Parts: sequence; structure tokens; C-alpha cells
Amino acid sequence: MEIDIERLGLKNVPVDPETVFHFPQGLAGFETFQRFKVFHEEGKPTIFWLQSLDDAAVMFPIVVPESLDVEYRISLSDEDVARLDLRADDETAVAVIVYRDEADQGRIAASTRSPIILNLRARKGIQKVLRELHSAVLVSGN
Repeated sequence: MEIDIERLGLKNVPVDPETVFHFPQGLAGFETFQRFKVFHEEGKPTIFWLQSLDDAAVMFPIVVPESLDVEYRISLSDEDVARLDLRADDETAVAVIVYRDEADQGRIAASTRSPIILNLRARKGIQKVLRELHSAVLVSGN
């Protein structure tokens, strides 16, 4: 499988099917897109791209929350654990989508209330909408 990533100016990027993440429920507002690949640009190790394989125009910049001085304490429901096919805590990685907030003079913001949780072993993912403020904790004065 190959994909063109127009936003990064890349053509015919090979995608190993074994590295594709399946999101059974898609992402908020993009529920029909369930297959994603995580890419990063050469020389930019802190920002990654969550690229839809169902629609090449759908792509989200993601970062690890620690890069934003955010620490998560997320309780997953039994349903979340089943969707992710989790067997151990060390199988997971957490990321947040970053975006340009036009309502705030174009400043870069992060969707900290709806982190992406990935099972690195099973290659499954969910977007967890957090209802409680204490689930995402700012760990520095930034």
C-alpha cells in the first residue's frame, strides 16, 4: 500500500499494513475514517502526523502530552480496554492533537480534553473524551 501525503509534499509513501492503527470509532467528527498511520517529518522528532488511510486529505498533527507539560491520569472503561485490546499498561502511548486556534489570534493549541490513546502491540486506537478536569493535569507553570 502507498499513500500521497500532500501536506508534507510526499508521494508514493509506502505503508506497511502491519503498522496501521485501527480506530473502531474513528475520531471526533471523522467517525468513518478508521485506518490511520503515524508519520513524522525528517528532522522534526517532536511532532507526528496521524494520517488517515481512508482519505488522504485527513491528517492531524499530534504530539506527546509531555512536550506540552501535560500529564494524564486516565481511567479507561472496560469497553475502552476491549476496544483497544489492552493486556498491559506498557502497551499504550498517549498523544494529543494540536491545531491553530483562529479564535485566539492563530495561536497553537492542543486538544487536551480528548487525547488519542494507542495500543502499540495491537495497533488499535481510540480518542478518549475526558469529562473531568483532573484527568489532564498541568505539571509545570507553563
